[in-house]
Amino acid sequence: MCIFKTKEITKLPLKTINLGIIGLGRIGKVHLTHATHHFPNCRVIAAARVHPEKKEWVARCGVSRFYDDFTSLVQDPDLDAIIIASPTGFHATHIEQAAKAGKAIFCEKPLDLSFSVVKKVVQTVKKANIPFMLGFNRRFDPTYCKLKDALQTGKVGTPYLLRITSRDPGPPPVEYLKTSGGLFLDMAIHDFDMARYLLDDEVETVYTEAAVLGEPRLKAFHDVDTAITTLRCKKGTLVTIDNSRNSAYGYDQRIEVFGEKGVWGATNPTATFDYHSNAQGTHSPTLLPFFMERYEASYRLEMGTFLKYISEGGPSPVSAEEGLQSMAISIAAQRSVEENRVVSLSEIINN
Repeated sequence: MCIFKTKEITKLPLKTINLGIIGLGRIGKVHLTHATHHFPNCRVIAAARVHPEKKEWVARCGVSRFYDDFTSLVQDPDLDAIIIASPTGFHATHIEQAAKAGKAIFCEKPLDLSFSVVKKVVQTVKKANIPFMLGFNRRFDPTYCKLKDALQTGKVGTPYLLRITSRDPGPPPVEYLKTSGGLFLDMAIHDFDMARYLLDDEVETVYTEAAVLGEPRLKAFHDVDTAITTLRCKKGTLVTIDNSRNSAYGYDQRIEVFGEKGVWGATNPTATFDYHSNAQGTHSPTLLPFFMERYEASYRLEMGTFLKYISEGGPSPVSAEEGLQSMAISIAAQRSVEENRVVSLSEIINN
């Protein structure tokens, strides 16, 4: 699904799509901006529970209907789809309400922090038979798309080893950490999803070592800031993922796949492309600050893909079931740390 480019999507003969949105924090603003400024056939006309200080900016994006609650939003007969970017704890309820109203849904990850709740959400979406897409934006990053293409077209051959490095420049605010689900459900879940997606394979076993090395406050939330996870996939490929919340040199995002025909990789983009060398060595620009800058294009292409999907139909670009699988890996990683053992994914899925 990551083959689409914005200019290709906007040329499609789409009917006008009217969207509503709940959640206008950091990521909600990103989705609102892309939906309203990059896709002429899309209008975000309604929003729920908008903070008074944000209403003026939201109105400038074209929103003219402001609702006090989500129930009223989903009952708006003019809306074709809903963007759910509310805090994770509200996702399941909001999905259920939107599904009952027959609206197409785009929901940010994760679906919930409870595996049993996510199972119910999957069934809710399936029963409602409505278009649903989960927000794993990294699948749509242009650089990672090239890597996916290399795997799909056989340029790598049989993949032997996938290596993912994912390091944040610093931990989130304490208030965020209280409800985020921790490193595995909030941060590493992106990497678990990418492993499944790139390899087109499911994970069989999970083993994780983790520690608190840079941010002592994380201990109060039973969280970690450093982890190394090894996944064994059903087709045999091994995956190693290293995560950190303490990258002093910037936002580090790299992926490399080694296979029978060679190695393919995706490295970090930088703010500029200049470099210089002198007697002290070779110097290159610093990395991009964080995910908003690094994955800007992926968010735009993700929204375009959602609009194409609800306009043309077909299978979901990122289904609720896929969210369930990636969450199962996250929970297995947590259990592996707690019990210091290899965890079979079947333990989580079948529990």
